Amino acid sequence: MDRFDVLKTFVRVVEAGSFTRAAETLSLSKTTVTQQIQQLEAHLRVRLLHRTTRQVTVTTEGSAYYERAVRLLADLEEADAGVRTASSSPRGVLRVDVPSPFASKVLVPALPDFHARYPELQLELGVSDREVDVIGDNVDCVVRGGRLADSTLIARRIGDLPLGIFAAPRYLHLAGTPAHPRELEDSHHRVVGFLSSRTGRTLPLSLHRGGERLEIHARHAVALDDGNAYLAAGVAGMGILWLPRYMAADPLARGELMPLFEDWSCDPMPMSVAFAPHRHRSAKLQAFLDWIDALMKRLPP
Repeated sequence: MDRFDVLKTFVRVVEAGSFTRAAETLSLSKTTVTQQIQQLEAHLRVRLLHRTTRQVTVTTEGSAYYERAVRLLADLEEADAGVRTASSSPRGVLRVDVPSPFASKVLVPALPDFHARYPELQLELGVSDREVDVIGDNVDCVVRGGRLADSTLIARRIGDLPLGIFAAPRYLHLAGTPAHPRELEDSHHRVVGFLSSRTGRTLPLSLHRGGERLEIHARHAVALDDGNAYLAAGVAGMGILWLPRYMAADPLARGELMPLFEDWSCDPMPMSVAFAPHRHRSAKLQAFLDWIDALMKRLPP
């Protein structure tokens, strides 16, 4: 029994909550994963996991063993990084999940610089606006805008994205140009709804001017949970939308969107990178954190 491989397998099963999911993320067969856990329990002479047909849960002894195993694996990774020479580059596979508009407009165009700096790092990007289980899905980190729901993760703030309110000329031609945000609550106006991956509900529009603050709940003809599709619906004239200004820059330049309520302001969207506590010492993760932090500082206001 290779204790290191078995420890990694045990940690993955606990985090994934499933032998099948653990096997997929480790590129092993489910039979191999099951055998490794059985060997570990036989070696320790204690049951670490409760198995049912629907889920796998950790026993009290298994929970204590998991905490020590995570620390041991993290220490081993840190030891490996510590013996490399100062000139060596972080290496291995780094799994990152990124919102789709941020990936296409900001992150992916800058990847040649990342690869030039860290040629031995293989970056695997999950591109979506869905809520990702960082631990269960075996992701090193997620880049997200807004408030993070999972309080068990460590979040590093990397910047703030200014927001604006926009509409397509074809929409304004049909519905008229609203002079005040409250007009969006009138029956003849529509917004493009953005669905929260956490609640499944559309997000309200919050804005302020001087000491006045408003929260607008408007009707929508369509609601979407993907940023690129959300922008496309606004450009198509499906309603008024609010989004980070970097997303609107190209459609504004082409005349596909017009700004609204320029005397009002939206609170900026905080951007963060979130990761599991036991991965904070990873050299490859630290390299990505430093790089994306510098990338955000280079974004135009």
